[in-house]
Amino acid sequence: MAINKILCACGSGLGSSLMVHMNTEEVLKKLGRPDIEVDHSTISDINPEAADLFVVGGDLADFVTNVPDEKKIVLKNILDKDELEAKLREHLG
Repeated sequence: MAINKILCACGSGLGSSLMVHMNTEEVLKKLGRPDIEVDHSTISDINPEAADLFVVGGDLADFVTNVPDEKKIVLKNILDKDELEAKLREHLG
C-alpha cells in the first residue's frame, strides 16, 4: 500500500494531534520520506478514505475501529519518537 497522506488525530484536533503531526514530519524526514503529506484533525474526522495511514494515541484506539489495522498506528506513548519511528518503518516497508 502506497502511503501519500498521514492523518494524526486527537479528541479536539488541536493539542496532541498537532504534536504527533510535528513528530511524524520529523521522523519522515529522518527516514527520507518528506514527500508524505501529514495533517492533523479531530478523531471524529477519521474515516478510512480520509488518509492512507492514521496515527492516534492508545486512549483513542476504540474510536478508530472502523479503520483497518494496516491503515493505523496506535501509539502507547505519543511523546515517544522512537516508538513512532519503529511503527512508521513497519508501515513504510
